[in-house]
Amino acid sequence: MLLDELDFAGLYQQQMQLAGRTTKKPEHWDKRAEAMANDCAPANDGYLTQLLAKIDLRGASTLFDMGCGPGSVCLNIAENLTHVYGVDYSQGMLDVAHRRANAMGLNNVTLLNKSWEDDWQDIPQCDIAVASRSTLVSDLRAALIKLNDKAKLRVYTTHTVSTSFVDVEIQAAIGRKVIELPNYIFAVNILYQMGINPQVDYIKSNNCLDKNNNFEQFSKAIDWSLGGLTDEENNRLFDYYQHKSRIGEALISPSRDWALVYWDKVALSK
Repeated sequence: MLLDELDFAGLYQQQMQLAGRTTKKPEHWDKRAEAMANDCAPANDGYLTQLLAKIDLRGASTLFDMGCGPGSVCLNIAENLTHVYGVDYSQGMLDVAHRRANAMGLNNVTLLNKSWEDDWQDIPQCDIAVASRSTLVSDLRAALIKLNDKAKLRVYTTHTVSTSFVDVEIQAAIGRKVIELPNYIFAVNILYQMGINPQVDYIKSNNCLDKNNNFEQFSKAIDWSLGGLTDEENNRLFDYYQHKSRIGEALISPSRDWALVYWDKVALSK
């Protein structure tokens, strides 16, 4: 079978459905806003430091940050640009980003409450478009087209390398059927079929589930990542925690790798 005969955009959506992945409501992220500001937004965050070092700002004065969360990318790069736009569908995230922008003394930041599916007509086209750790959407092809259209110069996106946010061993231990999520390979192939030849690089970062000083912390992190645990699953998770602690093995993989998929703006045929 020829590569061009495969519908990677359709396969992506099919895999999302098989995995039972649905878009979390804004309220879900509202509750996480403060924690994410502490964990993901500091300028010295390992993931963020690597990403910002790879974004080429030559000739750029504006940046569009889709799925900006608490302003992790847009606020930490704002001092190098004339204006940045942070966009998120969680008002709680935007409230934290606004507070952080004020604390940083930034007056060149516009924060907008919009989702991937909303109309972006009122958002100005910017030199750089970024989607950092926010690309696990229902329709990836449509999202990539919107990002490309919004950029004048370059687009930067990051995607998971692993096909699961929670270690497969943990899911098996609690009795969950493991169905893989689509990873960065889908983005690369979808872009290829759109006529875009992206570059790919990798970012290593700490696993965000590393808050496991005690079982309560560990259980809370797994519960959040899997969208809720039943009592039986939580009991099995406790047995797993006890076993790993007893033999001195790590509870989770210490790092989580991300793929940086980026390209120069391409004029797509309508």
